[in-house]
Amino acid sequence: MIRVCVVDDQTLVRQGLEQLLALAEDVEVVAEAADGDAALAAIAEHAPDVVLLDLQMPGRDGIATLRELATWEQSPPVLVLTTFDDDELVLQALRAGARGYLLKDVTLEQLVAAVRALATGGRLVQPAVTERLLHALTRDTPAGGDAPLVRTNR
Repeated sequence: MIRVCVVDDQTLVRQGLEQLLALAEDVEVVAEAADGDAALAAIAEHAPDVVLLDLQMPGRDGIATLRELATWEQSPPVLVLTTFDDDELVLQALRAGARGYLLKDVTLEQLVAAVRALATGGRLVQPAVTERLLHALTRDTPAGGDAPLVRTNR
């Protein structure tokens, strides 16, 4: 059984995800939280196998939560599940330690597959997001050079 913690500031989203994930025989929601601070407490208490994390929340947001989890000796893999389709947020989340990134318009089958992938040590970024990031990186690459992950103005 894959134990999941759902972190989202919207109650209806948390409850909906819990009910949908219950349809998968090998997934169980063991905790939920409405913000990053509550998430950190729930993760410490329930030791989930995977965390589903929204990025935009009041108080400690998803990026700050990821950064805190990165300081822990042991922390579960985090799958960002958000409505924000922003390349910079994707990069920030992955740099902060997220092992997956999906938009909330995915199907239940895609979500469960992502949870299973992270639970077994994998990574998963939604293909449309990956394609766009790769296109942006290759577009910004000087001929024969490496693409910078972050542009700086000097």
